[in-house]
Amino acid sequence: MRHALITAGSKGLGKKVTERLLRDGFSVTVHYRSEEGMEAIKEEWSTYVGQLQFVRGDITKKEDLRRIALETMNRWGRIDVLVMNAGPYVFERKKLMDYSEGEWHEMMDGNLHSAFYLFKEIIPIMRKQNYGRIVTYAFQGADHTPGWLFRSAFAAAKVGLVSLTKTISIEEAEHGITANVICPGKIVGNMKEATIEESLRIKDSDTPIGRSGTGEDIARTVSFLCDEKADMVTGAVIEVTGGMDVLHRYR
Repeated sequence: MRHALITAGSKGLGKKVTERLLRDGFSVTVHYRSEEGMEAIKEEWSTYVGQLQFVRGDITKKEDLRRIALETMNRWGRIDVLVMNAGPYVFERKKLMDYSEGEWHEMMDGNLHSAFYLFKEIIPIMRKQNYGRIVTYAFQGADHTPGWLFRSAFAAAKVGLVSLTKTISIEEAEHGITANVICPGKIVGNMKEATIEESLRIKDSDTPIGRSGTGEDIARTVSFLCDEKADMVTGAVIEVTGGMDVLHRYR
């Protein structure tokens, strides 16, 4: 059985990704940060108890990241898939000059440095297996280093993550490891855990295709990238936006 490690896999987009990979037949280590709501999640997923492990940790701390990888290996003995779903975000719209040092470091630690530490732990495992699938998240156009008004720290971290992911895709291809980036569009509130069917019932004039993106849209994309036969797709930056211009929509 292939094993997947998903950061922030208990809620939001990560929850839908976890559910999809469980249905795909993976066993899954679900990283989470807060105990809030975890009992309900464990009960909801009780039918998958033999396929699940839950590990608490803070992805902005390298010690926690190393422990998460270690606990995963101690339980399952392998890591075939890494989905870096977690990543802090500053919701307040403000210019770089108004950021505190703490906010800057949180964006870098949670969105970029966390990838460095997890890659250092997990890629050697994947090399030994001669197999691996790595999926990270960014934002529309991140592979072209755009400026994003009022999102300077997040944008800088994600642009760096795209470059890092694409570099890994080249360096590790000989070991059967792929690395790709998904760029979600407008997926907010309840839509993060919604299905496509639910989204189709709600008109969304902001998105050209007429409906909001959902967690299921992201989960379907992750599922494809993690398939054993998807090895020809590596170093790709895949936008799942429904045609929306995310960068300029909320100025």
